[in-house]
Amino acid sequence: MDLQTLRHSCAHILAAAVKELYPSAKLGIGPAIADGFYYDFERKNPFSLDELAGIEKRMRKLIEKDYKFEKEVLTKPEARKIFKKSGEPFKLELLQDIPGKEVSVFRSGKFVDLCRGPHVSSTGEVKFFKLLSVAGAYWRGSENNPMLQRIYGSCFLTGKELDDSLRLKEEAKKRDHRILGPKLGFFSFPEEAGPGLALYHPKGAMLRSLIEDYEKREHLKRGYQLVLGPHILKSDVWIRSGHYEYYKKSMYIFKIEGQEYAIKPMNCPAHMLIYKSAIRSWRDLPLRFFELGTVYRHEKSGVLHGLLRARGFTQDDAHIFCLPGRLCEEIVGVIDFVQEALNDFGFSEFTVDLSTRPHKYIGEDSDWQKATDALKEALKARGLKYGLNEGEGAFYGPKIDIKLKDALGRLWQCATIQCDFALPERFDLTYIGKDGKAYRPVMLHRVILGSLERFIGALIEHYAGAMPVWLSPVQAVIIPITDKQHKYAREVEEILKAHQIRVQLDARSELMQKRIRTAQLEKIPYMLIVGAREQAKREVAIRARAGGEQGTMKAEEFAKRVLTEVEEKK
Repeated sequence: MDLQTLRHSCAHILAAAVKELYPSAKLGIGPAIADGFYYDFERKNPFSLDELAGIEKRMRKLIEKDYKFEKEVLTKPEARKIFKKSGEPFKLELLQDIPGKEVSVFRSGKFVDLCRGPHVSSTGEVKFFKLLSVAGAYWRGSENNPMLQRIYGSCFLTGKELDDSLRLKEEAKKRDHRILGPKLGFFSFPEEAGPGLALYHPKGAMLRSLIEDYEKREHLKRGYQLVLGPHILKSDVWIRSGHYEYYKKSMYIFKIEGQEYAIKPMNCPAHMLIYKSAIRSWRDLPLRFFELGTVYRHEKSGVLHGLLRARGFTQDDAHIFCLPGRLCEEIVGVIDFVQEALNDFGFSEFTVDLSTRPHKYIGEDSDWQKATDALKEALKARGLKYGLNEGEGAFYGPKIDIKLKDALGRLWQCATIQCDFALPERFDLTYIGKDGKAYRPVMLHRVILGSLERFIGALIEHYAGAMPVWLSPVQAVIIPITDKQHKYAREVEEILKAHQIRVQLDARSELMQKRIRTAQLEKIPYMLIVGAREQAKREVAIRARAGGEQGTMKAEEFAKRVLTEVEEKK
């Protein structure tokens, strides 16, 4: 039995149950999705969790009756008559958009739905499912349309698969960066600031700074040059690049003294202008410009999702200008960079997709083919298997997308490598060849970690907030047992700070166990307990976040231990 067919059938059973319990609810659509299914309904009041339990109970009754899924092919007028009589405006709208003179519907008991299928033979074949949640969703994804209620569910072939999936979902809830981030003092999204705009608190800013320092160090090591572009550019630049035509709806556009400007959604135009600022020789290439560039995109409020989908974010963006004959070599270099970076941050698995020319694009077909071939050649050179996404490339070139796999096996968009012959043409980028003539360079757009916001969100969920020592905003907290140890505790603090250890002193007049508990909740790697015995020996008693008591040692010895872990990316 096909899992997607089973899930789609379960969505129909959900719709049938809702119509029995709430006859006035209007039907939207109900597809199978990656890990389950959903069905959209128009209803005045949102569904409650108690109602979900009741709906699930009614679904099980429909399953017990083992209704056949019966397909009927109808003329459009016949189908229109059915859905008009039952008062289903969304089905009538869908009917108008279906080409041809005939459509198919599926019946199961008294329930009938507009659908192409396929379905399982009968409702009785659906055995292992669970309704999970409710969310708002605009009809057909447009904010100009009515807001519907979307009921999500999970469905599997076996009970074990369903139980495993539900356990995974519960674990994912515990790791949700939107909850852990504010709780751990990393960031917040206050309403006063506006949706999709993160404020980094001290610990979050430190985590981000550690990632940025890593980025700059690793890029410089690989021959990249740091550049920096402005946050706004005249619209003329965006018109020339094509972003104005292809991306305008996602751009913030305004006027200054009669001249139209746009806040940058991308960094590439500024990098091309830097390239054009001087005459370039073939000897200068490849030129690798790197910027931690903050960009802003007008994402709809309905798709915003913490740090994973924000309106303002920073990309570890670089553009490589190279000779056509060096294209594959440069792409391989980026792939190697990505693999090393992911390993450093604790991600050992990833997937790769190749996206080809979309329906709307710029540039010559022959250049698109050369760009696609270069990406394929580089993937082959590194022995990487990849999925093919036909028509999903950028408007200026095909791309490789690399998604990291976290501790729960979930995929997160990370690196992108885009091969571009078109924009160098539009911006008239040239280099002087060995023969003294002007030629076009090829440009690679690439990110390694991607959006720092999204990557930080992924890190928080991967580690459940318990960052490795090298990434922990606070690496150790000193906890004196009584007031008599405060002076010595401050001495320990100064020793550790002198060794560049990120340490804080918790000298609150609270019980020691309560302060230890606070440090554990804040997921700090080490707690250094200082009592009369430790003070007398000029030592600290070490408790690890994972592993409990670690014995005692001198502050200097502990500092060396932490620095070794930092060096080894632990």
